Amino acid sequence: MSGARLIGLFDSGVGGISVMKEVRRLLPAEDLAYFADSAYCPYGGRLLEFIRERAFVISDFLLSRGVKLIVIASNTTSIAALDVVRERINVPVVGIEPAVKPAVSATRNGKVGVLATEVTLSGGRFNALVERYGNGVEVFTQPCPGLVELVESGRWERPEAGPLLCRYLEPMLARGVDTIVLGCTHYPFLRFLVEEIAGPEIKIIDTGEAVARQVVRVLEKFNLGNMNAGPGGEQFFTSGEPEKVGPVVRLLWGEPGISVERVTC
Repeated sequence: MSGARLIGLFDSGVGGISVMKEVRRLLPAEDLAYFADSAYCPYGGRLLEFIRERAFVISDFLLSRGVKLIVIASNTTSIAALDVVRERINVPVVGIEPAVKPAVSATRNGKVGVLATEVTLSGGRFNALVERYGNGVEVFTQPCPGLVELVESGRWERPEAGPLLCRYLEPMLARGVDTIVLGCTHYPFLRFLVEEIAGPEIKIIDTGEAVARQVVRVLEKFNLGNMNAGPGGEQFFTSGEPEKVGPVVRLLWGEPGISVERVTC
């Protein structure tokens, strides 16, 4: 297979850009395509069947663009649909899951907190992670409705973000956690606030870099890496309204000149 094709990434909205940035950092020569399913964001309260159907539709769109690998840059979607997407398509698929294993390794007092969506925390894949890697560690979970919407609207630095995060962090901090997992790809954009509220003694972990390293390994395994010397490019698509999604994408990606194309699917 040719190594010059695109790497496709998708999420319910713009949160997966946190993963895409890590992929770009490790793979500067690769061409990337990102799909934000903003018309249906957030996925956190959706039925599993709905999330799986959206994963199928978006994967089909990315395949139509000629991708050689797909990254499901969403904890919620990976919990709900990773296995069935892998069974359905003929390119490698990399998923993401809350960083329970590294958090268990990092904790000093055996108490770990996980911030995530309701779908992620209630899924069998998450429960299996805790059973497999918990090793006697206490894992405190906290669903966080509203955080995804703050990031999607570009309001993560506004006054409402701090009180909402305090509400979610205070119960686990009161339990004495010393390690907190950001179990949604939107949450790294709120990391500065999490660190401010939790304090310098609390270790904060997300999985963007780990996913990017897995992408590198899969490209090497299937000999799919782009051998071109020049820098790779990016394409951005959304099922939402580009005039609303575009400014947030440009802010998160850090390039004011990029365009976001609307796709009806």
